[in-house]
Amino acid sequence: MEVERVRVQSLAHEGLHVLPAQFIRPASERPENSKALDGVTVPVISLSQPHDVVVDEISRACSEWGFFLLTDHDVSPVAILRLKEVGEEFFNLPLKEKESYANDPSSGRFDGYGTKMTKNLDEKVEWMDYFFHVMYPPKKVNYDIWPKNPPSYRGAIEEYSRELQQVTNKLLELLSEGLGLEGKALRSCLRDEEIEYEMKINMYPPCPQPELALGVEPHTDMSALTLLVPNDVPGLQVWKDGNWVAVNYLPNALFVHVGDQVEVLSNGKYKSVLHRSLVDKERTRMSWAVFVTPPYEAMIGPIPELINGENPSKYSTKTYAEYRHRKFNKIPQ
Repeated sequence: MEVERVRVQSLAHEGLHVLPAQFIRPASERPENSKALDGVTVPVISLSQPHDVVVDEISRACSEWGFFLLTDHDVSPVAILRLKEVGEEFFNLPLKEKESYANDPSSGRFDGYGTKMTKNLDEKVEWMDYFFHVMYPPKKVNYDIWPKNPPSYRGAIEEYSRELQQVTNKLLELLSEGLGLEGKALRSCLRDEEIEYEMKINMYPPCPQPELALGVEPHTDMSALTLLVPNDVPGLQVWKDGNWVAVNYLPNALFVHVGDQVEVLSNGKYKSVLHRSLVDKERTRMSWAVFVTPPYEAMIGPIPELINGENPSKYSTKTYAEYRHRKFNKIPQ
């Protein structure tokens, strides 16, 4: 008889008062022992400013933080609202229907409904369920795993994807210029039209003892960039100068994370941001993250124009597939 998977959302619905042991973090990782700094805020950058100002602000934010909130972009509030609605509707479906989309990371099938993507070394579990799938390009998309309910899911995702791709192209151009390169440089390294967009809807149900748990443990993203929108329940924190900094909700802003591939391509000028997610005792937190990645076969290393006698290469060059394998298996890069 098949052992039924335990979903965090199901545990939360049981009305637990005590957190199960597998969710209790080591003392040093617990939010109660690693509080965020008061009075520090992350950069907020408006795309409506003059071009040179935007290049300078984004370059500085990516060098100092690896993270910023982007406003006055061209992703419409309606597209963001529809994206959130279909994600919430999926997670409100009966468990049996969600399970029909279950993934199996152990066999290499990441697309679908899941409860965690990796185990950490002492087998602690994150307080999160998720739905993951490739969103673009069409040849890499498996529409069979996309939810049939709500019926508007595919339309909402594809509308959001189209609008987000335009903003991503603009960001890659601005980031390239911030490195002193032609605007097309980073996009070209990531293989232009072959760039992949992966959607991960994260669902963090109410947690009986949030001071002991994490929704997502500290990590950097292996993507080039990650563009995220959350609901209004805070929880994201980024690491800056030896402290956690809480990221406040800003309606319709895009939360832009520098990922590992842009750090490598920039030879370390731009920093892949270490971040984590906390959970709430009363409210469900959700976020919609899009990972912008090169195709598996792309060779990623420092851009040659950035390497010289004063700035030697800090990273090895390898395929994105090899990078992923090493990251998932905690093998040094």
